[in-house]
Amino acid sequence: MAKAKLPTDSEAAEAASAASFRTQIRFWLITAVLFVAFLYLFSNILLPFVAGMALAYFLDPVADRLQRFGLSRFMASVVILICFVILLTLALVVLIPVLATQMADFAEKVPGYAEKLQKLVTNFNPQWLEQRFGVSATGLQDALNSVLSAGFGFLATVFKSIWSSGMALFSIASLFVITPVVAFYMLLDWDRMVAVVDSWIPRDHVETVRQLATDINAATAGFVRGQGTLCIVLGVMYAVGLTLTGLNFGVLIGLFAGLISFIPYVGSLTGLVLSVGVAFVQFWPDWMMVLAVACVFFVGQFIEGNILQPRLVGKSVGLHPVWLMFALFAFGALFGFVGLLVAVPSAAAIAVLVRFAIARYLESPLYHGHADEPTAAPHAPADDRTEK
Repeated sequence: MAKAKLPTDSEAAEAASAASFRTQIRFWLITAVLFVAFLYLFSNILLPFVAGMALAYFLDPVADRLQRFGLSRFMASVVILICFVILLTLALVVLIPVLATQMADFAEKVPGYAEKLQKLVTNFNPQWLEQRFGVSATGLQDALNSVLSAGFGFLATVFKSIWSSGMALFSIASLFVITPVVAFYMLLDWDRMVAVVDSWIPRDHVETVRQLATDINAATAGFVRGQGTLCIVLGVMYAVGLTLTGLNFGVLIGLFAGLISFIPYVGSLTGLVLSVGVAFVQFWPDWMMVLAVACVFFVGQFIEGNILQPRLVGKSVGLHPVWLMFALFAFGALFGFVGLLVAVPSAAAIAVLVRFAIARYLESPLYHGHADEPTAAPHAPADDRTEK
């Protein structure tokens, strides 16, 4: 009777490795499901805590630098907390009322702006339009009126929605009590928490997990700290420039354009279209003022591309704009405003893990197949020539 073939040491090692890999996959899938379920169940109360964690992550390098200047971690956290509360109070006292007033005026004046703008477009030479394009001025005027009204109405709805949801979500308690307190304790214990989490990593995979965490942190920090700072600087710059030109709603349009500049060209293009449209209605026929409004965004784009982007962001983001937009829409639809806060780090983590999985796949036998197996060398053809 033939004896059963016992597995070799290499086969046993491969089987053990496959079982360990399946166990890891199962563990991380369960962890991901629990994380998503936690966000879904507690999304209504998580905002001040997630905002505090995001603020602590954003300001951790500042705390580290203050420590290098000789302050203790506690004193560095206290200094940062005091500065944050002062800036937040100034924003609520000065900036928020201005934005609220401009937003209300903008929503009120949208129909009139749309009507004036479509008249400027259609009334400059009705006969030329009809002769050149075969379109009557009345028909084009009605079409543009409906399109512009719908567009301005959509923007007004977006502004109102952002304002109402922001006021509902950022309550006084969460802004002045919970978020600063969470940020303070997270800043105080940040290095300690990182060390504790690092001690939980299985020792066999600690180097791999550390490398993945480093890549995720680089991508997240590049966006949250670099791109976030860039958006704030652009928003302030656009708001100041448009206000100096005397444009109505300059602060509102400038800050809105800057804050959505994390999507390349979308923020500046949106701000340019909005501001030039308002400028035409407000300043026409003074085309020099319309040009001055447009120059604010052209100068802003030059400064962003040649000065701010290389210094603040560089090449550290590593998140494709399409993937970023999808993550923001998906997490925002699933978890509301909390989803928007966790979308960037989650997108960065998923992107790094996908790249890691693809790299492992390209190194695996599943990709190479039998290409590495030795093949018999082809027989050399016989040489019919004879030496003389």
